[in-house]
Amino acid sequence: MTAPPTVTASGLALHHRGVRAVDGVSLELGRGVTGLLGPNGAGKTTLLRILATATPPGSGALSVLGHDPGTVRGRREARRALGYLPQDPGFHAGFTAFEFVDYVAVLKELTDRRTRHAEVRRVLDAVGLAEVRGRRIRRLSGGMRQRVALAAALLGDPAFLVLDEPTVGLDPEQRIRFRELVAEAGEGRTVLLSTHQTEDVAMLCGRVLVMDRGRVRFDGTPAELTAAARGRVWSSAARSPGALAGFRTGSGEFRNIGDPPAGAALLEPTLEDGYLLALDGAGAVAA
Repeated sequence: MTAPPTVTASGLALHHRGVRAVDGVSLELGRGVTGLLGPNGAGKTTLLRILATATPPGSGALSVLGHDPGTVRGRREARRALGYLPQDPGFHAGFTAFEFVDYVAVLKELTDRRTRHAEVRRVLDAVGLAEVRGRRIRRLSGGMRQRVALAAALLGDPAFLVLDEPTVGLDPEQRIRFRELVAEAGEGRTVLLSTHQTEDVAMLCGRVLVMDRGRVRFDGTPAELTAAARGRVWSSAARSPGALAGFRTGSGEFRNIGDPPAGAALLEPTLEDGYLLALDGAGAVAA
């Protein structure tokens, strides 16, 4: 039997200072990791805040884990079963890693001290911070701070995990470690990962959404988004004037994306190529 969707949204919209931050978004999310790509100002963070019940939509219908966040009871029940890692976790730098996660656990209504502390130790262990849980957050590296925030999001073993730009500022080694944690988190639960890193989506996600100007422009698999750029990427000795984008590679040749001229030397596309074409409004399957 197919499991019911974790999230069902229909016609979500929110205007902010005259701007359509989210403009009629409808989607369903099930188990696994879904990537959310889009340029700055696309509405990704606003959409994530709505799905995480942190911001109510201006209009539309939303169900999170079978609950209606538009009601006090539904919002409370949804929040008990979801984890949210915002762009700015709002660290109290004077707290230790343990104290910060314990503080979040209190906010999540884990009131029994012994049970709560056992859960805090569990999630810190899960993200590899057992040995530094007594260290103050201001003395932790950027990668460790992100893991502290992920530990807080994992409290209570949530069925729905919302991650907003979790790899920003991480070096390559830290990003690989974080990918491991997100992949593990995606086993048996629903994860929505907003990122600017197409490599993270290619590595982790079975599904990808591309958002621009408040709307979902593409909804499919990473392979489908990549395939949408096939025949539209080519090399040349100079940048093609009609290309949507083009840059000189290490070999000295230019890599161009757009509508190739006749006889162009076509290249194998990447996920990033498909993403750029989706933003251009052409070359990608309509959502």
